[in-house]
Amino acid sequence: QVQLVESGGGLVQPGGSLRLSCVGSGFTFSSRAMSWYRQAPGEERELVATISSIGGGTNYADFVKGRFTISRDNAKNTVYLQMNRLKAEDTAVYYCKVTSMPYWGQGTRVTVSS
Repeated sequence: QVQLVESGGGLVQPGGSLRLSCVGSGFTFSSRAMSWYRQAPGEERELVATISSIGGGTNYADFVKGRFTISRDNAKNTVYLQMNRLKAEDTAVYYCKVTSMPYWGQGTRVTVSS
């Protein structure tokens, strides 16, 4: 079955960086676009970034453009989210998703606080 396992979250100070990872299994990872979403407390889940299957195309939400970078390593079945210049409003649980399939990981919590 499809499994997505996120890691890399934690507590970081404003202005700091984190790199999230998501390992996928149970599907042909290299042929699927992947996405990162996030959900802050009391808020709707929102799309953060998407990357095409071969990594040549990326899209970002306006609120992370210039700060976050999505990438992937198909040899490792892994998609990454490099998050720089983090802000308090980036605090959320971050999830990865196979873009065209209804499968989610368990999420990894990111807290940005001094």
